Amino acid sequence: MTNRFEGRVALVTGGANGIGRASAIKFAEQGAKVAILDIEEDPLAEAAEMIRSAGGEALPVVTNMRDRQAVKEAVEKIEADLGPVDILLNNVGQTARKNASEFLASVPETWDFVVDLNLMVTMYTTWLVAPGMRERKFGKVVSISSDSTLIGDKTIVDYAAAKNGVTGFTRGLARELAPFGINVNAVAPGVTNTRGPKQLPKETYEQALKEIPLGHFAEPEDIANAITFLASQEARCITGQLLVVNGGRIFY
Repeated sequence: MTNRFEGRVALVTGGANGIGRASAIKFAEQGAKVAILDIEEDPLAEAAEMIRSAGGEALPVVTNMRDRQAVKEAVEKIEADLGPVDILLNNVGQTARKNASEFLASVPETWDFVVDLNLMVTMYTTWLVAPGMRERKFGKVVSISSDSTLIGDKTIVDYAAAKNGVTGFTRGLARELAPFGINVNAVAPGVTNTRGPKQLPKETYEQALKEIPLGHFAEPEDIANAITFLASQEARCITGQLLVVNGGRIFY
């Protein structure tokens, strides 16, 4: 199990914290060379050091994921330094956070930000990496969606729309790339113990917890376990799927 990604290059976007960091570490622990992209320089360096301390190989690249040219240059650097990307984890994304509101109180500029960061960045990064996978007839693409697309949470309508776009993108691309031996899947986390939920008001946090039959939020490592499974050869017959990891908040 520890060598399931031996000889592979994994690219993790939004890899400095939370689910991205946990996934990058798991990829490295299981033999992959890992490139991590993030805009936050210090947490990114810390994540890379954690990988190296565990004996893994890490390439951190400070990148504004909404800057198309910067992402293109980052991918070029990764492939020059580590080799062609075999595994892509499209993890970067977030809600509008402090600008979140009920839809009728929201503004189009907020939608633009949320849709761009969650959907367009996922599409663009995949667009850069997938041609090489197709040429080599091997690749794994895993993108982060959200269980909010299934539940319909209030005040994050734009986020749910963007993440539903990620799911649709995953399914369509899976059909296009399946003939080339490429698996394309998505993971839909529920509330996870990352920075975002910890900023929720106490009553919102407690209500969210009550909705989970298992009685606890997921940890980033729980989501990373699902991601690394889908990126492995153990999941070679799984493509175009949405794997929900949310403690039973909704059954899908």
